[in-house]
Amino acid sequence: MGRFTKSELLAQIKGNLIVSCQATKNEPFFGPENVTRFALAALNGGAKGIRANTVPDVAAIMAAVGVPVLALIKRDYDNSPCYITPTMREVDELVEINADVVAVDATLRIHPDGQTGAEFIAEIRRRYPDLIIMADIATFEEGVQAAEAGADLVSTTLSGYTDDSPKIEGPDFELIEKLAKTISVPVIGEGRIWTIEDYREAFNRGAYCVVIGSAITRPHEITKRFVQSREIK
Repeated sequence: MGRFTKSELLAQIKGNLIVSCQATKNEPFFGPENVTRFALAALNGGAKGIRANTVPDVAAIMAAVGVPVLALIKRDYDNSPCYITPTMREVDELVEINADVVAVDATLRIHPDGQTGAEFIAEIRRRYPDLIIMADIATFEEGVQAAEAGADLVSTTLSGYTDDSPKIEGPDFELIEKLAKTISVPVIGEGRIWTIEDYREAFNRGAYCVVIGSAITRPHEITKRFVQSREIK
């Protein structure tokens, strides 16, 4: 399952940068061909992994690169706030294309099927014992529970984006550090990492690797930050 064993994958990403290459329907770079170009550009710059959304994008990027791809499917359900690979339906779709890693919402919020993130991870582990699972969490408690439930990687992706996580402008370095000192699985630093200083600090706090998205692959967000920096308050 996947193109890499767990040990191979962990060795490749340790101490390195993973670039999130995603685009929504309302963005100019939407579509497998475009996000694959982003992925190839990231690799040319030294990235050692890619994070990608949707089956078409993940499949296209996997066909073009030889590094680990952290796969997810964002899908909205009316009965749940969880949208990152929120049900077994999305997991099955990613397993079908032999995804290297499957990232899922592992918060305490209730998933569409009535489970918490930890319960969902435990179900995935029962169905797919060899699947490499990444838990996207927002709080320390969620990270601990996800690791105990069988997650292979814990990422701070959702800190600041749920009601019970801190609303801070920059990365949640405290969460990275606390988890890295507590759980036995690798902690991935992700979320609002915009500068080289942020990147270095995430590693200083114990991140196993770091994921950066908007600061590299969202030109409109990068442009907006420059424009807004000149606005008169």
